[in-house]
Amino acid sequence: MVSADVARTIVGIIGNVISFFLFASPIPTFVNIYKKKTVEEFKPDPYIATVMNCSLWVFYGLPFVHPNSTLVVTTNCIGLTMELIYLTIFFIYAPKKGRIKVVGWLCVEVIFLGVVASCTLLLRKTHDQRSTVVGILCVIFVVLMYVSPLTVMMKVIKTKSVKYMPFCLSLANFLNGIIWVIYALLRFDLYILIGNGLGTLSGAMQLILYACYYSSTPKDDDGDVVKPSEVQFSGSNRPARPAV
Repeated sequence: MVSADVARTIVGIIGNVISFFLFASPIPTFVNIYKKKTVEEFKPDPYIATVMNCSLWVFYGLPFVHPNSTLVVTTNCIGLTMELIYLTIFFIYAPKKGRIKVVGWLCVEVIFLGVVASCTLLLRKTHDQRSTVVGILCVIFVVLMYVSPLTVMMKVIKTKSVKYMPFCLSLANFLNGIIWVIYALLRFDLYILIGNGLGTLSGAMQLILYACYYSSTPKDDDGDVVKPSEVQFSGSNRPARPAV
C-alpha cells in the first residue's frame, strides 16, 4: 500500500511536469520576437504578474513558512526563472517605454516581497501563522490572475467562436488544476486547494465552452486564429498560471 506521503510526492512530480509545459507555452512567441528583433504590440503584463505569483508561492513553500512543500518550491522556481527569461528578452527588444515599465514593476514587486517577508518572519513566529499570512496573499493573486480567462470566456459566448481560446491550453490548465487539488488533499493544504480549485473550475468551464461552440467557430478564417503563445503574451488569454 502506497503511503500518503509517497502518493503526494508522485502527484507533485506530475504537477511539476504539467506546470513546466504551461510555463513553456510562450516560447514560440519569444523565438519569434528574437527573430524579428521587436516586441511589436505585445505587452509584458502577464509575465510581470506571474513573477509576483511565483515568488509568493516560492516563499510560501520554504521550510520556515510551510514545511514539506519542496515540490511547490521547485515548480515555482522553474516558473519564476522562465518568466524572468521572457521579461529579459522583452526588455532587450522593447522600446524605452516598455523597458521602463518592466524595470519599474519588478522593483515594486521586489519591495513588496521584501515587506511581506520581513513582516511574516518578524511578526509571525509559528509555521501556521506564517502559512496563513502568505497563503492568503497567494490566493488573492491567484484570483486576480483568473480575471483574464473569464474575459476570454465571455468573448467566446458573445462571438460563439473558440478561436481565441486554444484547446490545448484549456486542457492543460484543467489537468494542472486537478493534479494540484489532489496534491493539496493528500496532506490538506487549504491555500493550494483554493487556488487550484479555482483553476480546475476555470479549466472545466473553458472545455465546456469549447465543446459548445467549436462547431459554430468559422472554419474559413483559420489565418486569423491566434496561436496559443501569441494569445498568452498579448494578455488576452494567457494560461492561468499554476496556482502553487
